[in-house]
Amino acid sequence: MEVEFSRPVRVERLGPAGSDFEIEATEAERRALAGRFGLVELSSLSARLRLKPLSGGLVRLSGSLSAKVVQSCVVTLQPIASSLDVAFELTYGPEDADDDGDGEIELTFEGDDPPDTIVDGAIDMGEAVAEQLALELNPFPRVPGAAFEPPAEAPDMAEERRNPFAALAGMKEKKR
Repeated sequence: MEVEFSRPVRVERLGPAGSDFEIEATEAERRALAGRFGLVELSSLSARLRLKPLSGGLVRLSGSLSAKVVQSCVVTLQPIASSLDVAFELTYGPEDADDDGDGEIELTFEGDDPPDTIVDGAIDMGEAVAEQLALELNPFPRVPGAAFEPPAEAPDMAEERRNPFAALAGMKEKKR
């Protein structure tokens, strides 16, 4: 999969205290992400992040993202501008962290999410920010006061909706 907003960091380069990062999407990256997420526009996307090694080969990514997006109203298709400021935390682990040998991972609703995978010794902070942005987008944006009005049923449609057995009854009457 080609990633539109990639900022990989090699895990072995992190010091024990961790490292801080500030990343910002370029215009081309924002256009590509807008296409990926079905946005009218993504005018800004930036994040302040911290990567900190934990015990057991785990790494914690914590930070916040800021974005300005324009989505289409699901009713009127009018553009809706909004700003997002979101804090988040993710945990990453080695590729085999949850593998007990049988290839299955046991998940529970009450437990924490399993760690995301450190791929080829790196964590892609840009993709993590893009994924968090996608989670924060309103899945059904509406302009204030917009309400869906179903189209009025055409008069000839009512005739077509007759009981399908009515035609059979009519055929039976003709035979008599």
